[in-house]
Amino acid sequence: MSRADMERRGWDAVDVVLVSGDAYADHPSFANALIGRLLESAGYRVAILSQPDWRSCEPWRVFGRPRLFFGISAGNMDSMINHYTANRKVRNDDAYSPDGEIGRRPDRATLAYCQRSREAFPGVPVVAGGVEASLRRLAHYDYWSDTVRRSILMDSKADLVVFGMGERTVLDVARGLAEGRSVADLRTLRGVAYRLGASEPPPADDATLELPDYDAVRSDPLAFCEMTRISHLETNPYNAKRLVQRHGRESVVVNPPALPLSQEEMDRVYALPFTRRPHPAYGSSRIPAFEVVETSVQIMRGCFGGCTFCSITAHEGRIIQSRSQQSIVAEIESMAAQPGFKGTVSDIGGPTANMYQMRCSRPDVEAKCRRLSCVHPTICKLLGTDHGPLKKVMRAARDVEGVKRVLVASGVRMDLARRDPEYLAELAEHHVGGHLKVAPEHVDPEVLTLMKKPSADDYVAFDKAFKEASQRVGKKQYTVPYFIASHPGSGVEEMIELAVFLKRNSYRPDQVQDFIPSPFDIAACMYHTGLDPMTKKPVTVTKGLRDRRMQRALLQFFKPENYFEVRRALEQTGRHDLIGSGCDCLIPERPPKEALDRKRREATRAFTEATSGDHIRGKPGGRPAGKGSGKQSHSRSSVGYRPKRPGKQP
Repeated sequence: MSRADMERRGWDAVDVVLVSGDAYADHPSFANALIGRLLESAGYRVAILSQPDWRSCEPWRVFGRPRLFFGISAGNMDSMINHYTANRKVRNDDAYSPDGEIGRRPDRATLAYCQRSREAFPGVPVVAGGVEASLRRLAHYDYWSDTVRRSILMDSKADLVVFGMGERTVLDVARGLAEGRSVADLRTLRGVAYRLGASEPPPADDATLELPDYDAVRSDPLAFCEMTRISHLETNPYNAKRLVQRHGRESVVVNPPALPLSQEEMDRVYALPFTRRPHPAYGSSRIPAFEVVETSVQIMRGCFGGCTFCSITAHEGRIIQSRSQQSIVAEIESMAAQPGFKGTVSDIGGPTANMYQMRCSRPDVEAKCRRLSCVHPTICKLLGTDHGPLKKVMRAARDVEGVKRVLVASGVRMDLARRDPEYLAELAEHHVGGHLKVAPEHVDPEVLTLMKKPSADDYVAFDKAFKEASQRVGKKQYTVPYFIASHPGSGVEEMIELAVFLKRNSYRPDQVQDFIPSPFDIAACMYHTGLDPMTKKPVTVTKGLRDRRMQRALLQFFKPENYFEVRRALEQTGRHDLIGSGCDCLIPERPPKEALDRKRREATRAFTEATSGDHIRGKPGGRPAGKGSGKQSHSRSSVGYRPKRPGKQP
């Protein structure tokens, strides 16, 4: 991670420099660590350039000219989602930075990092990857600028984009370059996207589909929908075709996705010698995201749920890739033997808690299938839903010496869990510490259909079964339901019905989500076009900040500070029957004292901010810049950081 690290190893040069917007924690949940260890195991010298100061290319020269390539990633999260809330407000912390400090990566980090790589050492191949690049490989709707942007290949000028999880593809790229092949020679690899110049004709054969071009999708909602529809139907690695999209005189080519890793390959990846610690350079600084996963174990990847608002399927794929029980237990044993381990495995799971080793029971059908979800509108009769292998893993994990508790913190897929009462019983007895995460998301049938989620009855039945299972073992435990506000299809009326549902069932969600249109997602297409890309039917879309605030307040109607927002929503829709003291009433007739106090405080704050400039960070009287934990100081008011933010320096 530093020149000193390199010299201690006796290296005079490195093969690969991995640039990341995240702090460097040597843990398999951090992509820069996983790819770095994988390349190292293949014999390559790897340097990690973590959260470099992007305002010059000098940090890119620390390790000298890399022999093979720069590997670029914005980090485990999209940099724009990392920086901004659903209301486009700057977040107050960054979980992937030391002490949660903001300002340690730029907006659209992939673009800045690629530019500095080319500037530092012209001619060195630049390979972009990670979630940010993966979801932007084609033209896409960008929520933060409210525009349709070009493929990230056009703006970053990266030589290749590796999309998806990328382990096998990255190794193939390294081997190819080490053998003396050019970047152009690697364009045949699965799981890569690349740009063709004006003089290079794009592929045109039976294995290639041409998408509506950039000019069309930028101006025509129907063309954008068609692009989205085709690109999602071509995500099964066993039958996907190559995609081509023209951007003016140039073209972007997206090859079929990489094939899923076998169990043996998964085991090898997670058996790499991770220290499971942040780099010593951070000293006593905390990395919040690392603390969440420090004692967790990922047992599988992928998700066949196909939720339209979720990027997991688009990035990790629909096909579940699972580790062996021996591999999982070995990791837990290694973790339990480390000094300071307190006996609790914080999570065994993945994108979901209970899809371990679940796959299509007919490989011949799986190779042809183009369903976007194996569980919606109904669970496919060919889907293997046996929880037996998972129960064996859970029992084996509990039996590891030094382990006192093995928790399940990943969200449980309720429609699958209800099929196995024994799994539910073991979950309640051994693996829940009082609260279990579930994600019903909504109750309106039309909204749930647009989300590709099961009906509200499914959640009610699961919640009842889980509480009964907990009572049988003498525990008082609850589900923690997650709901989304402002999802396409959900207007204020639908959110009022959701609020009534919550009131009738005595649910009080502590955490709620505001819908954020993420690039490539089907729901993002709905938000941008007002159409369902699969059917071309109109979809209700909520875009105004005021209406979005109403929907969020309705999810937590019981909080005094939301009183006036909830009342405005009810009066606006003529639902005066829900104001008062009736059984279904969401709020009382008279505002509580806390609501009035908050309204006064907000009015005072608004007046103060309107009459002084002290509220702007980085200005005199504003919040002080955070202390950097590296060699450079990343001021919150730094030049070039978040260019549309008020208070930017000239």
